Amino acid sequence: MKEQQSRNNRQQTSKEKQLEQFTVSNDGKPMTTNQGVPVSEDEHSLKAGVRGPTLMEDFHFREKMTHFDHERIPERIVHARGFGAHGYFQVYESMKAYTKAQFLQDPEQTTPVFVRFSTVAGSRGSADTVRDVRGFAVKFYTEAGNYDLVGNNMPVFFIQDAMKFPDLVHAVKPEPHNEIPQAQSAHDTFRDFVSNNTESAHMMMWKMSDRSLPRSFRMMEGFGVHTFRFVNDEGRAHFVKFHWKPVLGMHAHVWDEVQKLAGKDPDYHRRDLWDAIESGNYPEYELGVQLIPEEDEFTFDFDIVDPTKLWPEEIVPVRIIGKLTLNRNTDNFFAETEQIAFHPGHVVPGIDFTNDPLLQGRLFSYTDTQLSRLGGPNFHEIPINRPVAPVHNNQRDGMHRMTINPGQVSYHKNGLAGNSPSPVPEEEGGYAHYTEKVDGRKIRERSDSFKDHYSQASMFWNSMSEVEREHIVSAFQFELGKVKSKDIRQRVVDMFANVDKELASRISEGIGTVSPGGQGAASALSSPALSMMNTVKSPRSRKVAVLADNGFSEALTGVLEQLEQSGIIAEIVSTKLGVISGEAGSQLEVQRSMLNSDSVLFDAVLVAGGRQSVDELLANPKSLDFVKEAFQHYKPIGAMAEGAELLLEPSSPGVVVAPAEQDSPLFAEELIEAIAEHRYWSRVV
Repeated sequence: MKEQQSRNNRQQTSKEKQLEQFTVSNDGKPMTTNQGVPVSEDEHSLKAGVRGPTLMEDFHFREKMTHFDHERIPERIVHARGFGAHGYFQVYESMKAYTKAQFLQDPEQTTPVFVRFSTVAGSRGSADTVRDVRGFAVKFYTEAGNYDLVGNNMPVFFIQDAMKFPDLVHAVKPEPHNEIPQAQSAHDTFRDFVSNNTESAHMMMWKMSDRSLPRSFRMMEGFGVHTFRFVNDEGRAHFVKFHWKPVLGMHAHVWDEVQKLAGKDPDYHRRDLWDAIESGNYPEYELGVQLIPEEDEFTFDFDIVDPTKLWPEEIVPVRIIGKLTLNRNTDNFFAETEQIAFHPGHVVPGIDFTNDPLLQGRLFSYTDTQLSRLGGPNFHEIPINRPVAPVHNNQRDGMHRMTINPGQVSYHKNGLAGNSPSPVPEEEGGYAHYTEKVDGRKIRERSDSFKDHYSQASMFWNSMSEVEREHIVSAFQFELGKVKSKDIRQRVVDMFANVDKELASRISEGIGTVSPGGQGAASALSSPALSMMNTVKSPRSRKVAVLADNGFSEALTGVLEQLEQSGIIAEIVSTKLGVISGEAGSQLEVQRSMLNSDSVLFDAVLVAGGRQSVDELLANPKSLDFVKEAFQHYKPIGAMAEGAELLLEPSSPGVVVAPAEQDSPLFAEELIEAIAEHRYWSRVV
């Protein structure tokens, strides 16, 4: 209730005010047809007699059924499974020296945004927590028009040229003869593609890492992937790459955990985002940019426009320039999240493109796919896609046209309308493409500067901690273990021997292939920024399952208060729903029972003390399984007094025990510190 009031009192953005014009509430309203005719009956169709046939003249039935038959639109070919939210962006400092982009000038100005997170390979009905790349697409509703930063949670991509994009997607999608497997890359066609297209090596290292198993959308990085240009008022350009840095840090699940989550709660990530916003734990991401002057384009040992390469942060630092905050959930998933149309070609003055051949292909593809998915060229008039900037041009007609344009003129140049609408000079804010000098012969080839497929993949491996390396090897072994063709498995192992011989040998051990043997890597470089071990650690918005039953220790109340003060969300999990009473009569409402809950839904577990409560928990085998599973997933575990009887290894890292009630304040502090750590990889499970 408090959050709803806060939401109502919050100042509306220009986009929210615009969307309000298209928002229709049915509360307390009479039912009508789509033509506005009041409806007297909505339970029974019109029949010839009580048991007779339905009559064709029943226009209400025909309208209702026809609309239902056409409710679905084609899902996105990739990124079909997505979830979005509204928010705002605010720049920290003016970027005028680098770009004339209006929304990056004034630190006092806020720009409304809509963000859509997604998986790539699965259909709309697949699970949230599969091993996959995650989309991170941001639509800025700026005063100079819409700007779409359409990226992923990984800074590189599988291919270098958009010509191969249909092949990549055909390979990673379910195999066409049997439509199996869903939402995963652990199958023959994808690994066959990868082993025959070695430019994928770097991206495969990212995909097999914990980056593809994010704890939540709120705890993953985002990247623009491509190299773009910033252009300032003087026409000077800088190459730029975009980064989103989550304020809560980067954190991941473990593989066993995500497999169980897919069954326990296939909507885990979208539920997490929705609940966080509704509770006021607004997700925040800082925007960072890497900048390279035009004159330094060829000073690196990699091609800066190659989409399979990143710019190491130790060489080109990330400059943090602003913050994105998500603070409002959608009112209607279909109207907003499903109908929103992103396009990397939606840019504003001050942002331009480069010769990245993957980006160049995307500039065509995104408009083309929206025509099919949203039914015609007027998808920009759907409310969620409308810019807050005024729109005036000579485009007319087409399916689902919503704008009424009076007058007889719809062409340029014209005399009948005084040449309106008229172009805007560049110096007055009109978009003008950067005047890059381009020369050369028409040719179907790739630059020699794109030929190094292994150095940065090797750098990624070199940058990982031993725990992260173990996870990468295990991921390769799992996915390649699903590949039926031994020849394909061997080709993949041989391919990654070019990245690192040790990596290839360790993969080979588990999948029945010939080890390449030897030592060595394609590169000795490393980048600490690539390891998730070096991320921010915070207890804010972490979820803790509190196992308790009747007769719980009264000290639990004080611990719960300390957890809440630190931003931790505690939920009481007991043997059944209802209200439980403490030793002195205090009461707590149970949010989840053992039947409808599981440790994989939480970041940590706390076992309450109290003799009666602990005896009740010990009598329920699921309580012991709950704690055991959390322990095996390296999660923080706390136990108060008698609650320690449920623990497997009380002295293990990340296990915090309060031997007596009087130690509860100190215990709570230690537990909060443990929860902030996220996982305890040194724990022997």
